[in-house]
Amino acid sequence: MKLESFLTVWLGALYLGLAACSAASDASGLDEGARPALASKAEPSSNMPASAAPKAIQAQPVALTYDILDTYPHDPSAFTQGLFFHQGVLYESTGRYGQSSLRKTEINTGRVLQKTDIPEQYFGEGITLWNDQIIYLTWRAGRGFIFGLENFELRASFPYPGQGWGLTANTTHLIQSDGSHILRFLDPETLAIVDTLEVRYKGRPLSKLNELEWIEGMIWANVWQSDMIFRIDPRTGKVTGEVDLAALHPAALRASPTDHVLNGIAYDPAQGIVYVTGKYWPRLFALNIEGLGTPLQDVSKKLATPP
Repeated sequence: MKLESFLTVWLGALYLGLAACSAASDASGLDEGARPALASKAEPSSNMPASAAPKAIQAQPVALTYDILDTYPHDPSAFTQGLFFHQGVLYESTGRYGQSSLRKTEINTGRVLQKTDIPEQYFGEGITLWNDQIIYLTWRAGRGFIFGLENFELRASFPYPGQGWGLTANTTHLIQSDGSHILRFLDPETLAIVDTLEVRYKGRPLSKLNELEWIEGMIWANVWQSDMIFRIDPRTGKVTGEVDLAALHPAALRASPTDHVLNGIAYDPAQGIVYVTGKYWPRLFALNIEGLGTPLQDVSKKLATPP
């Protein structure tokens, strides 16, 4: 074969081979330089739909059980707001304009041992004990009161922003609810807000937080117009437990589904007893709630002795 003919055939074959490679590249739509990197197993591709991305597992609140240890009379005309236990008796605040009061009551009989009325322009709300003083909130007036524990003398008043609902205290702060899902931590000396806590139930804000009680390092809260009490971790704001108390005072026995509702939580740490009642409820209940305080058999023995 002549050299010219050989070069012609060889160049033709080379041309056909290059054309085939180009066609294959066009068919795939990608060349090596344009190939996307594979998504890491540890870091999902940003193109992954949000619903397909792995979600953090959140611990669900524990449904806590309870036993009714005893029941006691309670003033059925009392629009109960706040409640706390101290030295064998209960201290209670009541609401409504012209009917608000602070009272000390005997547990076994429900008898009012001591009482002072709040001026009629104020709607009484939550109370708590700090040293020898009772801190008393009002609803919309933005004004709280400080009473002496022994004789209920009015020692001072103080302003605060927004509404007052529930109130409790730990060893360092007062803790206040305002009807939202935010709890306020107050300096007990200046009564200034020093911190807040957002409360969440199964990842969502838990609003209408009302009556509060500090129990064994946790905040326990009633939600307004519900039969539930929630246990809140004060470090995270997450609800870790819940107690359904609807059976205590069934809806069929309530004159009003909006007014005659669960309200009032008090704790006796020595006996591990939780006292609860409601607005206009005729009974006060002594409960042993799962995981709290003294074993049931020991509590029953202590209840035999009047406080």
